[in-house]
Amino acid sequence: MAPLKVGDTFPDGVKFEWAPITDSDPTVCGRPQEYDASKEFKGKKVVLFSVPGAFTPGCQARHLPPYIENLEAFKQKGVDIVAVIASNDAWVMNAWGKVNGVKGDDLLFLSDTKTFFSKEYGWPAGMGDRNGRWAMVFDNGKVIYAENEKGPGEVTVSGAEAVLAKL
Repeated sequence: MAPLKVGDTFPDGVKFEWAPITDSDPTVCGRPQEYDASKEFKGKKVVLFSVPGAFTPGCQARHLPPYIENLEAFKQKGVDIVAVIASNDAWVMNAWGKVNGVKGDDLLFLSDTKTFFSKEYGWPAGMGDRNGRWAMVFDNGKVIYAENEKGPGEVTVSGAEAVLAKL
């Protein structure tokens, strides 16, 4: 399928795997559960960004930290949910959040292994089954921002600053 573009509607049936962050120990994790994004995103303003992989150099050093640092700025712009997806399993995504000091559901770390959202509605990375590096914003089910990085190591149009500037 083609990537979603501005004006498109968030699709039905989108599900991710999620292991909620309930403590700070990255070696302890609950059982992954299904996260029904089509239901949970309904009626909300959502920032969804995709990375090729948890703990990878560009994702860990340049992509994720500005989102964590700007969580309050996103809330001030009316964002209800900020979520990151990668092709890693839910346990790895949970540990990635904990190692970066995220608590609770401040930022959701979702595993894109259920409906393969990046492959079906976003941009794959072109590196096997990895997700691409991109960002989308949904407002009440409509895409209001959708941008894909031109190069795999770039963090420009998918970065927190670029997304904040468009809100």
